Amino acid sequence: METTENVRTDETLCALAKAGDEQATEELMLRYASVVRRLARRFFLVGGETEDLIQEGMMGVYRAIGSFQANGAEKWTFKGFATMCVHRRIIDAVKRSSSRKNVPLNHYVSIFDGDWVLPDVSPEEWVIQMEDRTEFLQKMSRTLSDFEFRVMVMYMDGLSMAEICASTGKNEKSVDNAIQRGKRKLQKLT
Repeated sequence: METTENVRTDETLCALAKAGDEQATEELMLRYASVVRRLARRFFLVGGETEDLIQEGMMGVYRAIGSFQANGAEKWTFKGFATMCVHRRIIDAVKRSSSRKNVPLNHYVSIFDGDWVLPDVSPEEWVIQMEDRTEFLQKMSRTLSDFEFRVMVMYMDGLSMAEICASTGKNEKSVDNAIQRGKRKLQKLT
């Protein structure tokens, strides 16, 4: 039987964490890990992986713990405030990754083009292409399972079957099946 001490509200844990209770901070971070994963899967980080977005989201939870005010004028619940902080942190990471200052890092190889060449287009057209790609990758992340999404991004980036298997820890048949399922699902998007 659980005692009321074991079932503490998020707001109570946040107050304890702000007072320096590391266990309260850890418990809140654990409670919100699934929220962070759910939000991170909705986005694609150019030049990064979902794990990078999860890390950014966890930083959002940590920031929420430090900034939350239970008796604020807006009367936020900690859950609502933390979710907003996580979402903003992830969005900021996605925006930073696709900004012009990271252009050399963000260049990609399309699954539709066999040749790897820099685009011969104006900067405006290039930005539009990058926005289209980001939008497509976001649609991909909503359509595909986590595993299919990871495999398809690696496939699009030109990794070999062996490299994808090594990176995911899955056998060749599982990776090939994920690629085939991903291709079928993506054909419906285009």
